[in-house]
Amino acid sequence: MQDVVLAMLAKEPAHGYELRSRMRGALGPLGEAMNAGQVYVTLARLAKAGLVTSERADGLPDRPDRRVYALTPAGQQRVAGWLTEVTWPRPDLAEFHLKLVAAAAARLADPVELVDAQRREVLRRLRDAQRAALERSLDPVVGLLLEGVVLRLRADLDWLEACERMWTERDRAGRRAGA
Repeated sequence: MQDVVLAMLAKEPAHGYELRSRMRGALGPLGEAMNAGQVYVTLARLAKAGLVTSERADGLPDRPDRRVYALTPAGQQRVAGWLTEVTWPRPDLAEFHLKLVAAAAARLADPVELVDAQRREVLRRLRDAQRAALERSLDPVVGLLLEGVVLRLRADLDWLEACERMWTERDRAGRRAGA
């Protein structure tokens, strides 16, 4: 979140509400869950880290004064570094795989039931993303982001199918060996 806020400030200084609006515009339906408090907490952390500065700006007659944030040279360097970084986020499913292994080893839960519950959640997310992608008024950039989300969720479903097959076969082999 911090790098995104810094990048949004790279164009021009802004107050928190403007930043939130820019981010929601850039993320479309995915940005709806972002709350204003999150942006202001992030701005405070960035200021403490010396990556942004702020100045008080007079508000309008019907609005309070605001703090306008701008990048420091260190903030500009961080944005430049972030943009050239080519890392990819670690998949959430790696943690889920560890959950499956631990649950099976300690006999805490049936791994196939855990897979099924995870599949239902991924399907819910997929439906939400597909519904949002069908919105005709979407900015093409937001549409591309949603397409990426849909493709990753479909890949997650494929992986969950592979997990279910493996755990089902393992369970059958275990029953045959114990029978």
